[in-house]
Amino acid sequence: MEAVSRAREAASWWAGLSFRERRDHLLNWKRVIAARSDELGDVIHEETGKPVGDALLEIMLAVEHLDWAARNAPRVLKRRRVRSGLLAADQGAAVEYRPLGVIGVIGPWNYPVYTPLGSISYALAAGNAVVFKPSEHTPRTGEWLAAAWAAISAKPVLQVITGDGAVGAQLVAAGVDKIAFTGSAATGRRVMAACAETLTPVVIEGGGKDAMIVAADADLDAAAKAAAFGGFGNAGQTCAGVERVYVERAVYPEFLAKLAAIAESVEPSEDGPYGRMTVATQVDIVRNHVDDALAKGGRAVVGGPESIKPPYVFPVVLAEVPEDSTAVTEETFGPTVVVNPVSSLDEAVSLANASRYGLAASIFSSDRGNSLKIARRLRTGAASINSVLGFAGVPALPFGGVGDSGFGRVHGADGLREFSRPQSVTWRRLKAPMDVMSLTRDPAVLDRAIRIFRLRHARGAANSASSKWPGHPGA
Repeated sequence: MEAVSRAREAASWWAGLSFRERRDHLLNWKRVIAARSDELGDVIHEETGKPVGDALLEIMLAVEHLDWAARNAPRVLKRRRVRSGLLAADQGAAVEYRPLGVIGVIGPWNYPVYTPLGSISYALAAGNAVVFKPSEHTPRTGEWLAAAWAAISAKPVLQVITGDGAVGAQLVAAGVDKIAFTGSAATGRRVMAACAETLTPVVIEGGGKDAMIVAADADLDAAAKAAAFGGFGNAGQTCAGVERVYVERAVYPEFLAKLAAIAESVEPSEDGPYGRMTVATQVDIVRNHVDDALAKGGRAVVGGPESIKPPYVFPVVLAEVPEDSTAVTEETFGPTVVVNPVSSLDEAVSLANASRYGLAASIFSSDRGNSLKIARRLRTGAASINSVLGFAGVPALPFGGVGDSGFGRVHGADGLREFSRPQSVTWRRLKAPMDVMSLTRDPAVLDRAIRIFRLRHARGAANSASSKWPGHPGA
């Protein structure tokens, strides 16, 4: 692929720059994006159907991450000394983080700037060149970002190639040094299989079935407002939003009524609180999940099948939906929310963790200490307390999931290291006090080293433990 060949040459130049020089380029790129954000917002609006205000919010979040990556790469990736330890006391030691080379980024259509820039910004800041394939549904957004780069540099450090999945497959097979993929878990598996042929490393964000937990002591107005934003915002097409809500039974009716009132007041439109479904086929998935929930005994509190009016889907609130329904088990990616009562927070955690996804979750409670304990028990890559998507606006926090939500991390220091390779370096700084790394070592020196080793690491071991381990004659 010619783009990868051009990127390989550009990567050599880019990696040869100092952190400061790369930072200056990235901050210049940031300024172009920010200054022309209205123009970019219009492109996003036209391609995705989201309101311009939402498009601008997406751009603002993406630029914050770009700025953080550019400014913090020197601190995170600079050479640092490490302790050598007693056995290697004659050695000095340090670790550096080196660029990988060329990164292939395959982006989604739901957040065509924020999500791919989570990989692109950090990969560039780490000293790599990037070849970016945007979704075939948002090609002009990707091309706009590449043109903005070209406005500040003639070097093809960032290039965009457009097309469908076949083009993405070509990028995977083109000899890049790492692939960053965002999309469905099924497609992610195919990307991994292709990468396995060449042992190309990959970071995957595969979506989510994100749960909100509402405790009996929660601010129910705030919780309902957040559930509506996380569930209906961007037409529900948010991988880390809200698709399931588990509410303690004591406040379940009140919470459900508050969420229903908000949902009933929301009408999607081109300039409304959210827009059309970006991809027509997603409408059928939403319809199937709503139908399955109702067929299995769930009830529609707001909306139902009649809410699906392509290209729009009006808010749907489903309640008491069986846990084996596709509306609970599979990613809907539409403006629907399932709300189920639970007898305890322990049950809520258990149900939240029952999903094969593990991207994000949220907890609403006035007890912050207990909320932190709950967050630690959740099998997710991120959690928000008394908010949804709180982590998305914090550039220093890593983002990624577990299970079918993928693996690897973007954003923060972990995101910078994700697109780097650690290189360990040692150097002899003095004569070894005990030279045991030799074919002609002195037996007396080795004996002394062994005595010191046992004094350091075996002292305090019980005699019975050392003589009765399994298989020992005295056991």
